[in-house]
Amino acid sequence: MKHLIQPGNLPQPWQKPIAQARLKSSPADFIVEEVMTVDLSGQGEHLWLKVQKCGMNTDFLASQLAKWAGIPKRDVGFSGLKDRHAVTTQWFSLRLPTGVMPDNEFSFSNEAGEWATVLEQGWHNKKLNRGTHTANRFVIVLRELNYANDAEQNTADDTLRTISQTGVPNYFGEQRFGRDGNNINETLAWFSKQSDQPDNTRKKSKRRKNKQDDKSSIWLSTARSAIFNQILAQRVIDGTWQTGLEGEVFNLAGTGSVFGSEKLDDELQRRLATFDIHPTGAMWGKGMLGGSAKHLPLGEALKLEQSIVTDDAVLLALANGLEAYGIKPARRPLRLMVHDLSWNWLDEQTLNLDFALPSGSFATSVVSSLVSHILNDRV
Repeated sequence: MKHLIQPGNLPQPWQKPIAQARLKSSPADFIVEEVMTVDLSGQGEHLWLKVQKCGMNTDFLASQLAKWAGIPKRDVGFSGLKDRHAVTTQWFSLRLPTGVMPDNEFSFSNEAGEWATVLEQGWHNKKLNRGTHTANRFVIVLRELNYANDAEQNTADDTLRTISQTGVPNYFGEQRFGRDGNNINETLAWFSKQSDQPDNTRKKSKRRKNKQDDKSSIWLSTARSAIFNQILAQRVIDGTWQTGLEGEVFNLAGTGSVFGSEKLDDELQRRLATFDIHPTGAMWGKGMLGGSAKHLPLGEALKLEQSIVTDDAVLLALANGLEAYGIKPARRPLRLMVHDLSWNWLDEQTLNLDFALPSGSFATSVVSSLVSHILNDRV
């Protein structure tokens, strides 16, 4: 399973100019801020807090906020998960039916260097739901750079200019697979256990799948991510991740909308070239192996996706597990546009990157398109 547990080694459309770099030398080297477009109403029973944190994951911070407010954790909402080993800023909502804030202001810190502080707050009439934010802004410092050739910074600058214009392959990052890729083995074991359960037990398990503390969501995401990454890897190898295939399902840029087309005509090629639409890959689900799923590609595109799964025993086991579970299939863009990319060299071995990505995408996909080997003990 080596090809699955090392997503940083997945193929790229160009030679990486940097042989090695260190990521997350300190939390301040990896800064993330949610881009949220919600206008708070100023009234209602939900207190929204914009919180900056360091050294803790989103779920832990949600627990601390619940304790501070004296409410069940289920009444704390957030849009997305943010890294632990980073300085991150994100929104939370707390349901306070009385409309009265706690007496003391929220703050958290400990001797381990973990801390959180509130930057903004306001009342709103709705809970903050998952996936509400539109993008994330990243400021990343790469240190201890070793170069792949003598051209050094000039080659890296050229690659960064290409990335800013054409985007990068939209791979899922290594965070999705756990340390040393252990999530894949655990996913296979979980699917095996599910198949051994009676039908009525499986149905109860499915009804629990939306709970935040239910690990089934982790296993399902792992399976879909592994399959998608391998589909995208082949599309990068054959050069069609940018240009599309006959029978492609396309994504309308900046939206969740998709549409299919039997022929790759001149108009579609024009829209691809201007980044108005993007080719997509499967987020595997029920009916994809049997050809009955909604938004299924046709012809060459369908044949490629199905062959990638059926030709690999691990991927086939993951696909069968997803189909048996009954998860709804979806599509994901193959290319990731990197918005407002800028960079500066702090010295010859230190590079500062600043860019924005749509929610649901991974900054490590950008770094992995630039660096062959990322030194990072904090996945």
